Formats: sequence, C-alpha cells, structure tokens
Amino acid sequence: MYLGIDVGTSCVKAVLVDDDDAVVDQASATLAISRLHPLWSEQHPADWWAATNRAVASLDPNLRAQVKSVGLAGQMHGATLLDKNMQALRPAILWNDGRSGAECADLEASVADLGQITGNRAMPGFTAPKLQWVRTHEPEVFAATKTVLLPKDYVRLRMTGDTASDMSDSAGTLWLDVAARDWSDTMLTATGLDRSHMPTLFEGTAVTGQLRAELAEAWGMTRVPVVAGGGDNAAGAIGVGVVRPGDAFLSLGTSGVLFLANDGYRPNPAGGVHSFCHALPNRWHQMSVILSAASCVDWAARLCGVENAGSLFALVEARGMPTTTEMFLPYLSGERTPHNDPDAKGVMFGLTHETDAAALGQAVLEGVAFAFRDGLDALLDSGATLDTITVIGGGARSAYWGKILASALGRPLIYRDGGEVGPAFGAARLARLGLGTDAIEDVCTPPPIIDIVEPDERLTDRFAARRPAFRHLYSTLKSSFTETA
Repeated sequence: MYLGIDVGTSCVKAVLVDDDDAVVDQASATLAISRLHPLWSEQHPADWWAATNRAVASLDPNLRAQVKSVGLAGQMHGATLLDKNMQALRPAILWNDGRSGAECADLEASVADLGQITGNRAMPGFTAPKLQWVRTHEPEVFAATKTVLLPKDYVRLRMTGDTASDMSDSAGTLWLDVAARDWSDTMLTATGLDRSHMPTLFEGTAVTGQLRAELAEAWGMTRVPVVAGGGDNAAGAIGVGVVRPGDAFLSLGTSGVLFLANDGYRPNPAGGVHSFCHALPNRWHQMSVILSAASCVDWAARLCGVENAGSLFALVEARGMPTTTEMFLPYLSGERTPHNDPDAKGVMFGLTHETDAAALGQAVLEGVAFAFRDGLDALLDSGATLDTITVIGGGARSAYWGKILASALGRPLIYRDGGEVGPAFGAARLARLGLGTDAIEDVCTPPPIIDIVEPDERLTDRFAARRPAFRHLYSTLKSSFTETA
C-alpha cells in the first residue's frame, strides 16, 4: 500500500494505492483562502498541516497500517517563510497572488539571462518575486527568514523534520537553474538569499526522510520512508502516465494547465510558456497556465445563486447550446499564459434581458476553453508537438465541458480511469518508485481509457469564429485593467 498526499489550494487530498495500482481509499479536507487586499491570496501553513492530519485520519485504519511509503504533491510557488525555530513568520503567499508585479519587472531588469536560467518569465505567481515583495514591504519578516519552503515541503517538514524539496516543484520558484537541476546562485543573490535558505534538492523518486515516530504512531503506520514527490502538475502527469515526449494533459483544477512532457530543456519564456523539471530524473516539461479554470464554475454558481457547480453544469447541459452574445474572460486571478498580466480581471460581456444562469454558465465554460486554446497556441508557437491530451482534475467529470474543450482546441481529449484523483495518485506512484523495486516504465503507465471526446465540427467552426472577439476584448480592456489595479 502506498500513500499519496496532495496539498492543494482548496483541499488536502490523501489516497491509498495498492500493489495493483488501484485507488482503494481516498479522503480530503477543505482549505480556505484569505484575500485581505486586491491581488492578495494567502493561507496559513498550520492549516495545511491540520488538513493533512484530517485527511489521513479519514482513511481506513486497516489499510493505513499496510502503507510502505508516502509521496507528496502540492500547489506550486507558495512562499512559506520560517524563522530559525522553523516557525512560520507569516501566512504563505500563494501561487495565485498577484501583488509582486513591480518586483518581477525589477528581477528581469537586474538579471539579464533570467529566462535562460529559470526557463520562465518573472511572473507574480512564482516564489522569488514574493520574497522580493516581503523584502521591500515587510523587512523585519525578511530579516528573520532562515528557510523558505514550498507548501508540500512544509508538510514534509512536519512529517519528517527534514527540509527537502524535489526538482519539479523547485523549478517553479525562479531560484532553480532548470537545465542544471540545481539552485542558481545568481537568482538567489538577486533576491538577497543564498543556499542556506533553501531546502536540499532531490529527484522526485528519491527518499528524503522517514515519518517521525510520534506521527507514525498517530497515523497508525510504521516509520515508512517519505519520497520527494512533485509539484501538483508533475505529479498529476505521473498519475496519468504523461512521461514520454509528446504526451500531454489538460488539468481542470482551481487553475488550468496544459502540460507537455519533454526529454530535454526547451525554454520559451517570451510566449509565457513555463519550462520546468519533471518529477522523474533527466526529464523536463513545458506548461501553459491559466490561473482560473474550474474555480470559474464555482464563482458562477455563487453569482447565480445556484447550489453548487454540479447544479450549474446541469442547467447548462439542459440548455444544450453555445452562447449567442455572452462572452467571458476567465481572468478572476489575473492571467499567466499568454498575457503575464496580474492586473487582468474577469469580464462577463454581452448580457441581454434573455441572459439567465444557464447562459452565464455556458459562457464560463466557453471562456475557459478559449483561454486554454490561447495556451495551446503558445505551446505550438514554441515548436512543441502534442501527440495525445489526457484530461485530469475535478472538471474532468463533465463530458459536456469536455466536448466544448475538445472543439475549442480542435483535438480529441482522452479520459482515463481515476483522472479526477490527479496529483495525489501520482504522489502515491512516486512513493512506490522511491522503494527502488519497480522500473519507471512499469509504474508510470497510462490508466485505462474510459472515453475519448472528439471535437464537434460545428462547435469548432463556431468557436474559431468567436475567438478573435475573445482576444480583442482582452486587448481592448488591458489598459483599463492596469488603471484600475
């Protein structure tokens, strides 16, 4: 039995996977986000740890007792600042926090080869600009900071007592030399830090420590090894077998990701494409990222007074037709690919007296699909080749949305067994690989195909005709977003 833990944004998820690669139990514990000011997004590290304990405690105790190893996945980029006693100095600044735009500009001006070193533009979502913001606005906190950890690695610290991280998650900090798979002294110096502030780096399949004795007793387990794991997207890729060049997945979580596996380092920061290490040794990946995906559906449900996202999906499917005048820009948390614009805002355009909750919901599903198409175009512009696209994440449950997405992308989408489990399942697979008894090729296989959703030719033509208006709406409003930020 292998335990995978995913420290997400909306919840911590724990899954138990057996030797036949089947999920035999799973549980989750919800998390809340604090937004004290515009562009801010924070969580307290203690909440991650409390939610982790709740999720693990909800798993079958008889199965927990059979766990051989633990793997970790988690939301990327979160700046967790610890003092000399390993206590959190402030709430963690999350991946979808947009306050550090000025610091991004300063970093790009001060480090001429930043894009080549890190594989990315300096964007507010990354960790290094957040530290620059703290350095400027909370100098006493910055001075007291002795260790900087990512969210899942804070949970690891509480589990094992070790400060460690994996390559895939660390690649999202802007402190990693992504080609060399090592910390960049140039980038650390640019933010007033050095290697002493950083955790020890491991490949995603390596053991970083063991469960503390008192925690193993509390969880009803032995002192099993804890494996490095991966950032949520890299771990999600492991879970659905996206490990070979040309394999891709589309993730419909809080954010949205189009992830492409590579066998080499191919940076293209100018297009807003991310280039990171994969969670497997000597492999890399590219991503286009939209900051709000399935979370847009939750937002629309609240706005319309509908009970939940599932109820809104039901209304939209019952309506069963594309929008006529309505159009949605899904930039509720700003945007990364391709705009790199933390000031971008969500927009619902083209409302009439006939617009109802179902029409708004349809516009949201189409708007997210158009944003994914922008991301696909950015990947293709970098010379990427996508052979297959698998869908993962909570939004993967909706076949109706799948038809919209496939039609907007102009490509078939593959739905696999367990695709909604996502990074937690990948973390459990990495936990298994950490024992060193199985080959990567034997563990990281694609799960069985449940369905393949083909593009609808009529929808593809309709969406292609409407996408220029979608892009024009953003370009027209861009200056207003900046002025009102």
